[in-house]
Amino acid sequence: MKIKRRKKTGRDNHPLHTRIDVFEDSDRTRVCRIAREFDRGFRALSRFKNAVSIFGSSRLTSRDEYYKMAEKTAYLLSREGYEIISGGGPSIMEAANKGAVRGGGASIGLNIYIPTEQKPNPYIKTLLEFHYFFVRKVMFVRYAKAFVIFPGGYGTLDELFESVNLIQTGRIPQFPVILVGSRYWRGLLHWIMSVMLRRGCIGKHDLSLFSLVDEPEDVVHIVNKFYHKS
Repeated sequence: MKIKRRKKTGRDNHPLHTRIDVFEDSDRTRVCRIAREFDRGFRALSRFKNAVSIFGSSRLTSRDEYYKMAEKTAYLLSREGYEIISGGGPSIMEAANKGAVRGGGASIGLNIYIPTEQKPNPYIKTLLEFHYFFVRKVMFVRYAKAFVIFPGGYGTLDELFESVNLIQTGRIPQFPVILVGSRYWRGLLHWIMSVMLRRGCIGKHDLSLFSLVDEPEDVVHIVNKFYHKS
């Protein structure tokens, strides 16, 4: 399987190039690079009309139950005609792309340059690589019919809360945001309801902005039902 990669320069190979971009480049250089990333992303992804973005940890092994669930979820969604977008890296991201390939669907990876180096997984058919997290995050939202959130860390939580915040504030149309794994998410949801909701920091209707499931088939059912496919 061939993956088209952008030609790297010596600067790109610098282990801390993301820090250099932020702190040492001129504002004009930075703005030009941001514009190029947006333009490249829009042109590459505009042909995908039915995508689902899948998020989760980069640290779980292929033996982990959630890796297997992510692969099956992506497989089932692909069989239903959905393209799969992941963050392009290992673990849950790899599982998503692997399931997409197994299901015969489009397998898209949006990789990010970070100092620790995140290598794209081998199951990506369409690869884009980004310097800027915020540009990459726009691509996840812009071309997704749904977000599926598997267990993960800070980055996964960032994607979860940004998506529900954008929906809550009316900045984007509502779409399914689905948490997978009640055992993992139970503590967070308890805090949201017992602290955020009780303090009045969110309303009861805000709890309906996302769903919680434990089975890949339930993910597919929610997405299909939202788009009147079942």
